[in-house]
Amino acid sequence: MKSIITGGAGFIGSHLCERLVDEGHEVTVLDNFSLGKKNNLKKIKNKITIMKRDIRNLNSINKLFKGMQNVFHLAALADIVPSIENPDDYYSTNVTGTYNVLKASINNKVKRFIYSASSSCYGIPNEFPTKETSKISPQYPYALTKRLGEELVIHFANIYNLNATSLRLFNVYGPRARTSGNYGAVFGVFLAQKIARKPFTIVGDGKQTRDFTFVSDVIDAMVKVSKKKNLRENIFNVGSGKTISINRIAKLLGGDKKRIPKRPSEPNITFADISKITRKTGWKPKISIKDGIKVMLNNLNDWKDAPVWTPKKINKETKKWFFYLGKKNKLNS
Repeated sequence: MKSIITGGAGFIGSHLCERLVDEGHEVTVLDNFSLGKKNNLKKIKNKITIMKRDIRNLNSINKLFKGMQNVFHLAALADIVPSIENPDDYYSTNVTGTYNVLKASINNKVKRFIYSASSSCYGIPNEFPTKETSKISPQYPYALTKRLGEELVIHFANIYNLNATSLRLFNVYGPRARTSGNYGAVFGVFLAQKIARKPFTIVGDGKQTRDFTFVSDVIDAMVKVSKKKNLRENIFNVGSGKTISINRIAKLLGGDKKRIPKRPSEPNITFADISKITRKTGWKPKISIKDGIKVMLNNLNDWKDAPVWTPKKINKETKKWFFYLGKKNKLNS
């Protein structure tokens, strides 16, 4: 079985590479290494083909899809503030890049296409647990561009008979989660703060809850869905099906807390309804949040070089977040 993974040197992509190699796939990784790291693939580098390519250039990737049975499209830009500052980059990568990956797949008669979508498309949901049929309301350019990419995937599945499925991922965490760059995911921020013996920066009152999904469970879902032949045009939530408060996460990690202002356009709850994917594929998450956090703490050294976010740095980093998204909320109120 030949499989190609865009963004294969990234956090989720590298775990998927390892799994597919274990299952005997011939794996080709496409990555421009703007976010992905070759070090993420060190365990399997001699068992895979790694190609430095930019998905925004169709001509540079098209021939690489020849003979591929499976395409796992994970390559994307994935931060909130930079997407507000540079929406052009996010559109060209997450929308035009997705179009190019789809086009290359059609050109080369790929048999199976899996798209890594984002639960951020739901915006601030009002239905819990949140079903795939819930209102779509992206709050910032990253969420919008990932949703537009998903629209392209479903359109290509419908018009060109591409056997494509979209997976809306909820709050993925685990070893190799990105440790550099922009302010973002809770675990990356907290673990770097823990190493530096700094207090955890809790947004608002910390009572907001998230559906944290361990990376191995996400990989299980991707692989299981890819093996099903009758899921064309389907969209599935991939989450733990449970929620936990940020205060509870901080307590499980162990450390002091420092509160920072609540940010606009962030949901109080993310909570995936995973009944559809369970019913149609049999997939269920296996890793509890307690067990997942144990794994993270056992790999704490992965975050030793990560930036340590202090309240002052966070305030500076999120000024445009408050300016643009706070203004939007005032106009809508």
